[in-house]
Amino acid sequence: MPKLADRLGRVEVTAMVAMSQRAREMRAQGIDVLSLAIGEPDFATPAHAIEAAHAAAERGETKYPPVDGTRALKEAVQRKFAREHGLAVTLDQILVGNGGKQILFDALMAATDPGSEVLIPAPYWSSYASIARLAGGEPVFFSCPENNRFHLRAEDLEAALSPRSRWLILNFPNNPSGASCTREELAAIAEVMRRHPEVWILSDDIYEHLLHDGGPATTLAAVAPDLADRILTLSGVSKSYAMTGWRIGFCAGPRDLIRAMANIQGQATAGVSTVGQAAAAAALDGPQALLAERGAIYRRRRDLVVARLNEARGITCHTPEGAFYVFPSIAGCIGRVSPAGRRIATDRDFAAALLEEAHVAVVHGGAFGMSPHLRISYASDEASLARACDRIAAFCQALA
Repeated sequence: MPKLADRLGRVEVTAMVAMSQRAREMRAQGIDVLSLAIGEPDFATPAHAIEAAHAAAERGETKYPPVDGTRALKEAVQRKFAREHGLAVTLDQILVGNGGKQILFDALMAATDPGSEVLIPAPYWSSYASIARLAGGEPVFFSCPENNRFHLRAEDLEAALSPRSRWLILNFPNNPSGASCTREELAAIAEVMRRHPEVWILSDDIYEHLLHDGGPATTLAAVAPDLADRILTLSGVSKSYAMTGWRIGFCAGPRDLIRAMANIQGQATAGVSTVGQAAAAAALDGPQALLAERGAIYRRRRDLVVARLNEARGITCHTPEGAFYVFPSIAGCIGRVSPAGRRIATDRDFAAALLEEAHVAVVHGGAFGMSPHLRISYASDEASLARACDRIAAFCQALA
């Protein structure tokens, strides 16, 4: 049998996918599994976005789209960046991709040479490291410690940079910790990056509208406009507008980088679904009140989960500022034994035992570069969250 490519040895199936698959298998066996493993809003796509997609199809907008995005969506993205961040970008500085993940893939493939370092603050979304490796780069991780609320410290960034550094990836609000950088913290990061002009900066703002404690999100390009020729700002409609299945991400950045990314995308997938782009444009230009309404619901869910987890034996849970995840420490559970006799030596062991014995699916912190923690999504209804917390607390209490 012909062999597979060696590059596959540099990546593995993500823990999120593996846990979700196992949860589905258990449900198919009739087991009542509560899955808090995937970061997917449980809200509906806005009706006006669905209507816009239908209208686009009726108008015959079903042909091949431009590789970099339809004019209508790019203009909506242009207005969004101006309205929310005061960023003035031209249409040739915008690229639309098949979700935020393709934007990330396009960027790293377009501007990463073999052996280049991609700086990734931890905890981090695991796809950053996987795509960096597929692009030939070397992920370099450095910690955003829990005792600093998982925020990035400028001095830690400075220490991680080297002559081989090619990219810095920022993700605030953060998946998995929910941490969000202040304007002052972003300014300190910008000051460090001014001393390293050879490094690109990718600001993944996909959770930008999911802030729970007041104040709009800001982004590095708005804080440090002098770095605009090195910053790629990524966002999309998946999280904020509950449109994960529509697969629409977008970004704004330097023209040369955008052009190179479009070339990569043209070889991989070409353009993005026309009706999906019509729906995304409607979401960006339509009524925005739903963002605050849903944000208030997420905040209630966050507060419920944080309070309940902090009552559980062996768990301490920091209160996140944004996104829809909590990232509790389970240090007090390590070294114990589950009711079924499983020894809990790691957070991976804890997550596996919790699923098999208490029927709650979460993701172990090691998958995000920080142990012993768990990532728990609260993008679910309050009744399900309360039931899941009951099961987690009972499981922890029963550890010997």
